[in-house]
Parts: sequence; structure tokens; C-alpha cells
Amino acid sequence: MAQALDSSGIVGVVGSGAMGAGIAQVAAVAGHTVRLFDTRPDAVAKAIADIGKVFAKLVEKGRMDAGEADLARERLQPAASLQDLRDAALVVEAVVEDLEVKCALFRQLEGIVGDNCILATNTSSISVTAIAAPLARPERLVGMHFFNPVPLMALVEVISGIATAKDVAATVAATAAGWGKQPVHATSTPGFIVNRVARPFYAEALRLLGEQAGDPATLDAVMRDAGGFRMGPFELMDLIGHDVNFSVTQSVFNAYFNDPRFTPSVLQQELVNAGFLGRKSGRGFYRYGDDVPRIEAKTEPLAERPQTVRVTRVRQFHEPVFDALHDVVNARLAAAGVAVSHPGLLDGVEGREAPAFHVHGASIFLTDGRSATQRAFDDGVPDTILFDLMLDPTKATRIALARADQCGEAAWQAAVGLFQAAGFAVTRLDDVPGMAVMRTVAMLANEAADAVNQGVCSAEAVDLAMQKGVNYPRGPLAWADQIGLQHVVTVLANLAAIYGEDRYRVSPLLRRKLYAHPEGAYFHAV
Repeated sequence: MAQALDSSGIVGVVGSGAMGAGIAQVAAVAGHTVRLFDTRPDAVAKAIADIGKVFAKLVEKGRMDAGEADLARERLQPAASLQDLRDAALVVEAVVEDLEVKCALFRQLEGIVGDNCILATNTSSISVTAIAAPLARPERLVGMHFFNPVPLMALVEVISGIATAKDVAATVAATAAGWGKQPVHATSTPGFIVNRVARPFYAEALRLLGEQAGDPATLDAVMRDAGGFRMGPFELMDLIGHDVNFSVTQSVFNAYFNDPRFTPSVLQQELVNAGFLGRKSGRGFYRYGDDVPRIEAKTEPLAERPQTVRVTRVRQFHEPVFDALHDVVNARLAAAGVAVSHPGLLDGVEGREAPAFHVHGASIFLTDGRSATQRAFDDGVPDTILFDLMLDPTKATRIALARADQCGEAAWQAAVGLFQAAGFAVTRLDDVPGMAVMRTVAMLANEAADAVNQGVCSAEAVDLAMQKGVNYPRGPLAWADQIGLQHVVTVLANLAAIYGEDRYRVSPLLRRKLYAHPEGAYFHAV
């Protein structure tokens, strides 16, 4: 097992912006002498002063010992020139995202540092292989991608270019772990892990908005209150900045030679063209300012509570998501005095191939990627209503429903009353294929599976990266396990058939797992 760099080893950091300063802070706290260089000496002085203020606040809050803070502050040293990094054991660059600039910097560093010094780039999007290519010893350059804010975010992507030596990547990973971070290994491919796998979170939301499934506030609420995400996609894009988010999407799209899975959104391009960049410009999908009222999500008015509910299950069909919601609804309705009947397992007669709630004529199914309107037509059940995926029905406060165009108003109101009686706020989404949470999670899982299939990272790494790097409530492959891989594949296949786009093609790894274990395929042991 590789050893982390000893704390006596000097760490050089080039670039004193938010990322460089954060890396310097973390390394200093871990016990390293840190030499911080920037072409602007005043920026270095400010960064070190600001880090000192952070230490003081941590001491004030009791989260850092005063003596430790003083020592860490003393370990932060300004570098007058790159020559001051000559005896560093590790140099991490955090300069502008420009290939030529980074290549020039590392060529210069290569002539300064010792033979055993590891060179690391904090790039978030540029090929590590390309950065290392001009070096005499490309094997000692590795990606060490931190996430902002560095002191708070646990993840570090350790990225190996084609030439990166295995022991160099292993040492950097061990060092990151020694600094209190959680490293994941990845190969140098566009977007690495997080910026690649996260694309559907934004892309599907933008497509849902374009198809008028709901307004941004309503879709955000569904993703938070039902899907369990910390922030909805529209408020998150506003926070990141549409210029930044759009640029990353364009970069990944171009790097994958215009793969339709990464197609940028015209809606987001229009926001960028208008200068509506989000919080930093005062307007994005939302408006910002002290006097701007909060936009509330659309929620269905209170409907009459049903007196009886019938639940059907199909002998040949196992649907864990339905079962989890059923358990919650059954318990809550019983407590509310609503009679729930269970006629036993059926042989695929009623509800065709899926379990369902039945109330006053309405048949309510988990979305399978088809629209409710198509499903009503396919099954010959006009009063078809679909519900969206929920992370955890015991904790969710909202459920999203979609009704078929053929569905009568009485059936719709009965379905709304059912879930309101079970304690959920009900949001109606317009009838788009796959709804919101389900199609987003299915696409996240599909992209994660492709990353594993293409040797970018392991299944464990991709799930850890998405939880620690972007705060997803569950790793996408673990989530796919919980939904059931067969259902995820069905959703994706239906989306592909409906849209007729390669964007929704099913990862070969998902199909392979199903073919190998049709009775129950998983990415992780369950």
C-alpha cells in the first residue's frame, strides 16, 4: 500500500485564488510547510491573511486548538518566485483552466524541482494526459482535483493520464486521505467522474422545463422534497453560474465528439446570452434581491379523502419502489381510518404488468418511462395516473403525479386525495415521459454505469464521488440497485423509443448485468 507524503515534505501551491488558497489551507493544517506562489504577490498576501482569519474563526467556535492554528498559520509561506519551490515534495497548480498556460507552467517547474517531486494539476476539465505530454517525465504528473470550497468538500479525484505512474497516483491518493479527504481514482477522460456523471442532473431538468413539465420552482421542489437532493437543479445552476455550467457542458460535449448524451441546452444558452447568469448577476431562473419574493412550488389544492383504496400486486412483477411507498401509504391511511384492501397476488390481469393503487376508478402506477397518456392507451386503462420516484417515502414530504389526457377529473381528484391523506403534498407535473426524479436518476445511473464500463473508475468510486463531490443523497448505482436494474433499463428504453434519440441509449453494462442475473442484478451487494 502506498505511503502518504511525510508531513515534513514541503507542498508548493501555484495560484492563490479560492482553490489554491483552499489547498494551501488543508495542506498546512495537515502539518506541511506550504509555499504559495502567484504572479500577483499581493494576492498571495491576501490569501494567507484570509486563511489566518479562517483559523481564528475556527478557534473561536471551538473547532480548532489555538496552538494548532498558530502553527498552521506559521507553516504558510509566500513564495517570491517558482524557484522557491525547488525543494518541494509535491507541487499542486490551481491556475486558469487553459491548456497552454498549464503546460508552460509545468515545463518551467520541471526544470526547478527535484527528481522525486510529484507534480499535480487541479484541473477540473482539461486532459491530464495533454497537460503531461510536453514534459520530459510525464509519468510524475497526476490530476489532484479538489472541490470548492476545498476545506469543506471531502472529495478529491485522483486522475491518471496515460503516462502517469501508478505509484505516483497511489501516493497522491494516500496523501489526500492523510489530509482528511476521500480520494477516488479515475482515468483522464472528459469530465473525469463528477463533471461527467452530473451532466444529466442539469440536462434532464432543462429538457423538462423546455417541455413545460413544470416551472423551475416546482421542479426544484420535486427534486428536493421527493428526490432527496439538497438543492434542485435550477437553483443549483443559478448558484454555480450559467456561464460556468454551460461552459462545462459544452466542454464535455465537444470532448466526446458531440455525443448527444451531453448536448447543451438552448434554454441555458439563452440565459447566458442575456447575461442572466444566476445569483452573481441577480437573475437566472430566479430573481435575487432583498425585495424579491420567494416563488413557491405549485401544489394541488386539498381534495376529498377517499373512503376505500384497493392495492393490486402482480405475481410476476417485483417493484421495490412501489412496495416502499405502499408500506408508508398503507400505514398512514390505516391510521387515518381509510380502508385499504389487498385482493392478493394477481396473474397480470389487472394492472397488466405492474402493481397499482386503485381509488375511485383511478389506477396509479410508478412511472416506467412512458407518459401516462401512452400507458393509458397501451393498457386500455383511461384513468391512468403515474407517480414519480421518491428517495425515501418515510421522509419525503411531496409526491409528484402525472395524469393521462384520457383521465377523468373525478379519478384525478381521488388520487390527489389519496396521497394527501397519506401525508404528502401533491404536485402535478405535465405528462412528460419518465417524469422528473425517475428520468433524472435513471440517466445518472446510466452515465455512471458507462463510466464504469469504460474503465474510468469503479462502481464504488463513482457512487462515493457523486455523494462527496456534489452531495447527492445516494450514489447513482446504489440508487439503481434500490430501484431495480430491470426497471431502470425499462425507463431508459422507453425514453429512447419515445424521443428517438441516442441520448437515452442504455449502457451496455446495465444490459450485461441483467443478462447475467435476470432474477436480480446489482452493482453492489444488497
